[in-house]
Amino acid sequence: MNNSSCQEHNAPGGPLLLQVLWNDLRSQQEFLSSPYKPGLFAFLIHLILCTPFLALEVLGHFLPGINIYRISRTSETLQLCLQRWLDCFARIAIKYLTTVLPGTALYQFIRMPSFPVLAPSYRQLIGEVIACLLVFDALFFVLHYAMHRVPWLYRRVHQPHHQNRITFALAAQDASAAELLSLQMLAMISAWVVGCHPMSEVVFHLLNTWLAIEDHCGYNFPWALHRLLPCFGGAPFHQAHHHVYRGNFAPYFKHWDWLCGTYLHAREEAGRKHGGRTMRRRRRKKSLGSDCVCVSDCVC
Repeated sequence: MNNSSCQEHNAPGGPLLLQVLWNDLRSQQEFLSSPYKPGLFAFLIHLILCTPFLALEVLGHFLPGINIYRISRTSETLQLCLQRWLDCFARIAIKYLTTVLPGTALYQFIRMPSFPVLAPSYRQLIGEVIACLLVFDALFFVLHYAMHRVPWLYRRVHQPHHQNRITFALAAQDASAAELLSLQMLAMISAWVVGCHPMSEVVFHLLNTWLAIEDHCGYNFPWALHRLLPCFGGAPFHQAHHHVYRGNFAPYFKHWDWLCGTYLHAREEAGRKHGGRTMRRRRRKKSLGSDCVCVSDCVC
């Protein structure tokens, strides 16, 4: 290692903190190498990160002022709200147990993870996480676009995710078993393509989980990431996709939809004003002979 790298890793308050964190992670090699524990931990993290949004939905029934940040407002009762969350949890749990965990276990068995001694520098960590997000965003855009263009892919793989007309945090992973597994694989492939440090990969997976939840949360907060960084689409961007079944195919960033002409400019406003009526009207007009299975006049 050259002198500059040594100085960087020993800089007070710098990568020394990352080294301490990485040493702690390395001490959990048995956990990280386990075929099932990382998948179960990922599911648990998803549930924990969704909890604040469940609390907001419940409080919204007692404090209506909270609902000013809701993108699409509904008149459902508290009982229906809790039942929606419970049903969604049951669907996701079953698919994790039957498909995702066996699939990730096989991947863990094949890939043989390595645990280098040194932690990444801050520059390396941030750069690799951003690179992973960009790669995942591109791969997801292609897959998502294909699922809306190929009828059998949509009906057999993607349609279960669109049962949630109005998105909510837990619905980020409410998809078919095939789609859930494919998204897990895309995330792992993204980290493999970038060739990132294991610590960067852990941060990427955590951030990836949070961004998916934020995209589906159904709230447009002033402090949301897409308000701070306009390159992100955020919840309004993805809610628009769920309302009209076309456009806004990228999960996080906007550039692929801009470049491919699938960006929906103000659909979030239409969704807020008209709720599900737009979707229902378009679904009634669906043409069985259309190449796109979303709606008859879809341009996706």
